[in-house]
Amino acid sequence: MPLCFDLDGTLGHFSSGFVLLREALGGLWGGAPTAEELGRCGGSTDWEIVDELHRMRFGLPLTEAGYADYERACVARFQAAFAPGGLAPAAYAGILAGLHRLAARHRVWLVSGNAPALLAFKAEALGIDPAIPRLGSLPGHDRAGLIRRALEGCPGPHLYVGDRPHDLAAARVAGVPFLGIGGAVPGDHPLLDAAAEADHLVQAVEALLSGP
Repeated sequence: MPLCFDLDGTLGHFSSGFVLLREALGGLWGGAPTAEELGRCGGSTDWEIVDELHRMRFGLPLTEAGYADYERACVARFQAAFAPGGLAPAAYAGILAGLHRLAARHRVWLVSGNAPALLAFKAEALGIDPAIPRLGSLPGHDRAGLIRRALEGCPGPHLYVGDRPHDLAAARVAGVPFLGIGGAVPGDHPLLDAAAEADHLVQAVEALLSGP
């Protein structure tokens, strides 16, 4: 019965993330994509976004080797920016504590739009137990596809926890209930503030799993 959690904006946030993504691609491609080009991207995972930007720039789809180059470059940018004495991530302490309490009684996954190595870096920076499995952005997968991959072969009930409209849309496509974190996902689904305590998260998840 896996419970899937997004990372960015759900468990904490890393400032300047899209700036670092653009800088990483600029170093690889000889010029950074513009903020306007980034805003035209419809995907919500690194694979989708970098593929769309690659098609805009070169008229060709992104290769898996090109994606691996991006992943290495982006991780290096984050490692430099978030080194000791530099930027620090904002961790949602109560949500993170609730995540770890849930992981003690359920199978919990991090299912994120970040490339796998970047997801690993961010999870470590937020102090997430390394025993919690992570599934980052893979070639050929959208966010709903990643959720389905994490849930494959596992009986329900399931759940996806996220903070953005694309998280809600992916949960709907994957056919799982959704719990929102923060105020950026309108709708009639359950919603918690990012400053919620661990008890609030655990109670909300257990209520969703128990059904009406």
